[in-house]
Parts: sequence; structure tokens; C-alpha cells
Amino acid sequence: MLRKILKIIGYSALTLLGLLLIYAAAVWGLPCIKVNKNAANEGSKEISIYIKTNGVHTDIVMPMHSSLIDWNTIVPFENTDSKDTTFQYASFGWGDKGFYLETPNWSDLKFSVAFKAMFHLGHSAMHVTFYKTMQTGERCREIKISKEQYERLIIYVKKSFQYDSINRTINIITHNDGYGTDDAFYEGQGVYDLFHTCNTWANNALKSCGQKACLWTALDKGIFNLYK
Repeated sequence: MLRKILKIIGYSALTLLGLLLIYAAAVWGLPCIKVNKNAANEGSKEISIYIKTNGVHTDIVMPMHSSLIDWNTIVPFENTDSKDTTFQYASFGWGDKGFYLETPNWSDLKFSVAFKAMFHLGHSAMHVTFYKTMQTGERCREIKISKEQYERLIIYVKKSFQYDSINRTINIITHNDGYGTDDAFYEGQGVYDLFHTCNTWANNALKSCGQKACLWTALDKGIFNLYK
């Protein structure tokens, strides 16, 4: 009996190790497979969007006001602590609700939060940060797209929110502990896990509007390597 138990434990450990190696290979290899390689040469470029990273997490940044959408109607300024109405850009990120609300800093990370996030057991949220200007650099890249492409991106981002019975986004009241006064959180669609991360969401956002993207990526580096 003991031998059988040890054999089962051994097989289980080897299976887990094999799965981890496969996942690691995917994390390393799949970002090298690029889609929409010629996006920079296609169509007119009328609107500037941005990709922005904090070193871990990629956001999609868009102009607050345009002929296609006024984002203040979707994510009102009044939901921030500052309530400043002069912002010109809104940065959108999707991720695990527990990570966003309970882990503003890595030192705050709890095992229970990480476990739920990794294994599809939590809930998602949209994180919106407002800016008055955008400055490109190592962690922020500008991407020029057409109006038609921007329309597709708008649809993708709007579908990432949950809505109430009168079609308003659902604001999560937080007091912004660990965040700035220009941040707001909303209930999101979908669930975060090892295969659908915040960076996967951002990568899919770029795919949705025909921009250069990875076949799949879990990390921000996969995206930013395309926009050096």
C-alpha cells in the first residue's frame, strides 16, 4: 500500500512538473510568434493610443474625447477622488479584482489572493487611471491607428466592463488605498487566470484593432518587445 501511495505521489509530482515546464515554454515561446506584423503600413493613422506598463502590467491608454466616444460617459471623472474634469487621457487595465483591490503593493500579496487569481477562482475588475498628458519613453509607447481601428478598440474595451440595469458601468467604491486620486475601479467581465492575464487582455486589445501583437503572452515584455 505504501509503495502504491508513493508511486501516485511520484506520478503526480512529475505531471505537475511537466505542466509547469509546458507553461514556461509557452510563456517564453508564444510571444515570439507575431500577428499583424505589417500593421504600421496599413491604413490612415488619425488617432494616437498608447501602451503603458508599470513593469508588470500593461494598460491601453486612449484620448478622453473624440468624435467616436467621450469616455467620461463610460467612466465618469466623478468616480475618482480628485474629481478633476480636465484630464485628456484614460488608461484602461483589466485584471483580477483581488489583486487590484487587496494588493496595491507586492508586499501586500496574500497566498489566498494569488491562488484564486492563478486558478480562475476570482472575479475581474477594470482599473482606470486618468492623465492630463502622455509622455512616451521606456514604459510608454505611442501607436497611431485609424478611426475604423479605434472603433473596434472601443467595442473591445467597453465589452470588458459589467453594466447595471440601466447600462451604466458598475463603480467599485475603494477610497483608492495604495493608488492615486485619479484612479477608479469597475466590475469587469471574465475571470483572470494563468492563461488570461492582464497582459493577455492588453495583447488581445491590440489584436482587436489590427495592431502588432503576440500570438499569446502572459507578460508585458511580449507586447513591448514589438514596440521598441
